[in-house]
Amino acid sequence: MSMINKEISDFSVMAFHKGECRTVTKKDVLGKWSVFFFYPADFTFVCPTELEDLADKYADFQGAGCEIYSVSTDTHFVHKAWYDVSERIKKINYVMLADPTHALSRDFEVYIESDGLAERGSFIVNPEGKIVAYEVSSGSVGRNADELFRKLQACQFVAAHGDQVCPAKWQPGAETLKPSLDLVGQL
Repeated sequence: MSMINKEISDFSVMAFHKGECRTVTKKDVLGKWSVFFFYPADFTFVCPTELEDLADKYADFQGAGCEIYSVSTDTHFVHKAWYDVSERIKKINYVMLADPTHALSRDFEVYIESDGLAERGSFIVNPEGKIVAYEVSSGSVGRNADELFRKLQACQFVAAHGDQVCPAKWQPGAETLKPSLDLVGQL
């Protein structure tokens, strides 16, 4: 079943952000674009490469009015410990959500029951709290922050210009398509 247009459930979780632990709720997410970036666990191999890639692109996401929430089933204390010892993770300025109860992982349907971990899932959530794009990958396949950012930009463009769609490899400023009944026969 598709998760497109699914509204995220109410939640309240602990987070590690800029050296401090705090609570983050659904209310904090509403009103702006968000990316929920699920990964299996702290202190692993592929995860720090992805989180560092995302940290390197974070200013672009912020410039587009989007907050990033990385999520694993670790506690906020484990996030802090990882931050304290890893040069890659020290680059992170976005919010690291803790999901030890698996509430978020289950809501976004990325929880692996047998492992107690989340799959690698990237979810773009609009300001109304609805999922507008997502991708879930095997735990051994890393993601690309540049492509995630391109997808965010495309989702934002379509939200602002509902009569247009973005073709493959679309970039801001590139030509878009206007769906037309005349084109239906050509599909």
